[in-house]
Amino acid sequence: MHSDLLLVIVVGAALAFDFTNGFHDTANVVASSISTRALSPRTAIALASILNFAGAFISLKVAATVATGIVNTAQVTERIAFAALIGAIAWNLTTWAYGLPSSSSHALIGGVVGAVIAAVGGGGIRGQALVADVLVPAVVAPLLAFLVAGVSIVLIYRLVGHRRPGVVTRGFRLGQWVSGSMLALSHGTNDAQKTMGVISLALVAHGDISARHFHVPPWVVIAAASAIALGTYAGGWRIIRTLGTRIIKMDPPQGFASQGAGAAVILASSHFGYPLSSTQVIAGGIIGAGAAERVSAVRWGVAGNIVAAWMVTLPAAGAFGAFTYWISGVFGSGVQGPLVISIVLLGALSVALNGRRRRIAQTPGP
Repeated sequence: MHSDLLLVIVVGAALAFDFTNGFHDTANVVASSISTRALSPRTAIALASILNFAGAFISLKVAATVATGIVNTAQVTERIAFAALIGAIAWNLTTWAYGLPSSSSHALIGGVVGAVIAAVGGGGIRGQALVADVLVPAVVAPLLAFLVAGVSIVLIYRLVGHRRPGVVTRGFRLGQWVSGSMLALSHGTNDAQKTMGVISLALVAHGDISARHFHVPPWVVIAAASAIALGTYAGGWRIIRTLGTRIIKMDPPQGFASQGAGAAVILASSHFGYPLSSTQVIAGGIIGAGAAERVSAVRWGVAGNIVAAWMVTLPAAGAFGAFTYWISGVFGSGVQGPLVISIVLLGALSVALNGRRRRIAQTPGP
């Protein structure tokens, strides 16, 4: 009974993380379309939600990497999975509060690594796979998006530079319907998979799935796809503002180039099973599209803050995950620790949301 309750708590925490992933990473998908006025905010977010949901069904390779490729599956328990998820959620909420577009993907992986190390030591981590499947793509992918977007915008400007600005603007705003849709679809192929991987890890630990015959149950796919879609619809407006307007002043061709570059890189990574950071990729594309026009067009201070957040994400989420595992252990090795932590966090979140509503209600109108 206790084991079943713990599994329910882990699944609930996983879907809560997936929801925060959706609203945290909404900016990756819609910021360019909104900032260039290609789509209205509501239309962009609704379209991204639908395509995020659809993308989650295209491939399960990233889920398999998270579940079996980075850690020693046999050593992972449900309590480790819970601690990893709480660590990732804590970091997502922290960066959201400050409007920093950090990586939800790396927050989750950092949480997993930190919780596993706290529980069983470094032997529970597949070091070579962590480097090859996470750290190397984390460096290569945004650079690739930067180059693809930069080359694309140079070619675009040469092709349309002699045409009337109004015609060009309208044409690329229509083009952003396609590039933005592809970016949203690609986001679902990669980000929704990580939650599926962690839930599947918990199911292996619970004995419902064999590690030798790993698969992702259909209900896990549907639940994770739904959670990230709902989170996307909720929207992360603070981060949308950072990506959409604070890095560069974006025009429709730049928006089209950055979205297209991001979609191509993420889809390729999903095909190979790399749990990529969509935040890193789209920010790399935006910076590349701006720098190709002129270096001074990029607000490098803002870009530097984003890079710093990326560098801190893995160790910070890992520390949160390890700390959560330690705290849960104070209450024993069973369900008591995760249950107490869940109740405390839900209470704290409820107080914070009620306080925010009161502040908004007390704010005088214009």
